[in-house]
Amino acid sequence: MREIFYMLAVLSMICATSGAVLVNIKQATKDRIEQQVLTYVQGPALLTVLKFRDNDPIADRVKIGDVNVFPAMKDGKLAGVAFETFAPGYSGDIGVMVGIDVEKDELLGIGITTQTETPGLGTRIMELAFTTQFTAHGLESMNLKSKGGDIDAVSGATFSSVGTVDAVRKAIEIYQGIKPEIEKTWKNS
Repeated sequence: MREIFYMLAVLSMICATSGAVLVNIKQATKDRIEQQVLTYVQGPALLTVLKFRDNDPIADRVKIGDVNVFPAMKDGKLAGVAFETFAPGYSGDIGVMVGIDVEKDELLGIGITTQTETPGLGTRIMELAFTTQFTAHGLESMNLKSKGGDIDAVSGATFSSVGTVDAVRKAIEIYQGIKPEIEKTWKNS
């Protein structure tokens, strides 16, 4: 009986030590991981969406509520913002970086940041033929043609197309909700 208590005590110490080490590693690498995501996941899509800018949107990002807002400055004035939203696709969440022109209240474009869709089929949501439909699109009537909108779905990838459009609609809702805060944050620009 004593041996069982000894083994339980040793096992408990090993588990507690392992847990403490993992928590400390996570804390120590948190900033590095965030920087890697900004640079290699969100960055390429962000720079594609906010093409016409004079600043570094990653360095100038501001957190409004729980949303990271990436500003695009042109000639010292706020021209657009971008942020990432997610919606379910066929085989997982689709991450979409959505750029919005703050003067015209229309989309600057979108970029897919993360997806686990079917290779060769659902992954076609990343192709220019699909993503360019969102450029200069108004904020109203964002939907697929099959649902009364004007966005053509990727043939054979309906769930992926719906997920992308849902993420864009979610971004539009977020933008409309935080627009006063955006204007207040960059009012002097």
